[in-house]
Amino acid sequence: MSDAVLICGSVAFDTIAVFEGRFKEHILPDRIHALSVSFLVPQMRREFGGCAGNIAYNLKLLGGQPQPVATVGGDAEDYLKRFTQFGIDTQYLRVLPEMFTAQCFITTDLDDNQISAFHPGAMDRSADNIVGEHQARWAIVAPDSKAGMLAHMDRFAKTGTPFLFDLGQAMPLFDADDLHAVFDKASAFAVNDYEASVVEQRTSMTIEQIAQKLQAVVVTRGGEGATVYTQGQKIDVPSVKPDAVVDPTGCGDAHRAGLIYGLTQGWSWEKSCMLGNIMGSIKIAHRGPQNHTPTRDQIARLMQQNFGVGF
Repeated sequence: MSDAVLICGSVAFDTIAVFEGRFKEHILPDRIHALSVSFLVPQMRREFGGCAGNIAYNLKLLGGQPQPVATVGGDAEDYLKRFTQFGIDTQYLRVLPEMFTAQCFITTDLDDNQISAFHPGAMDRSADNIVGEHQARWAIVAPDSKAGMLAHMDRFAKTGTPFLFDLGQAMPLFDADDLHAVFDKASAFAVNDYEASVVEQRTSMTIEQIAQKLQAVVVTRGGEGATVYTQGQKIDVPSVKPDAVVDPTGCGDAHRAGLIYGLTQGWSWEKSCMLGNIMGSIKIAHRGPQNHTPTRDQIARLMQQNFGVGF
């Protein structure tokens, strides 16, 4: 079996504009019932994003074999070309010509407040993207449409493909019954510390109890590192100091890529999480989710310097 990883999730464009003022100076509390505002945004950029796109990008940087599984629209030509040029396998990217690719429009002010609008577009049809025979060593079910996430989960469970379920921003869509179904079928579960608290409250289970049903649960804690719950152990993995704190967008996806790369190499959950922390620290020092370009040698040096282990 190859080291290929099926990465199910969103592939999206992020359009980010900067309003050189403050929203609070233009949104009057006593007129909120009849809101009509317009902001001049001299700065704007378009980023390649989406959870599956970001994870695939980071996994390729590491030397992995990502195979993103997503539905995109007729406007995705640039994204597909980017993947192809980067050497990422696009065979499981389904193009729906009559639809738009998922897109997020974000306007940020000088106080870092954000007004966002998200159009799911072709992502709404992700459940219809069926992966048949494959040779993947691992899979990830990352944030996507709820129907798509559940469909991919069921398919991997039936084929015996080990997979990591990454709840992320899809958390509001999953009730207690949905989460219990995830715990019954997934190989591992990944959340950040806030999501972990909500999951515990929603399911009436502790993270330790959830971990007993799985190979592992990984909880990321931002600047405080991460915690791995596996085989009855709770292992704290220290954070890695970044060169700068510029933009957290996509840090979780970078971490998942490091984690899953380690698993395809037969590493322990602890060592795999170390690489995840390294990748998150590299990403946060760059603006946008796919603009960092570390070499494998640079990543290896960071692994040695921070954890004393090889890459």
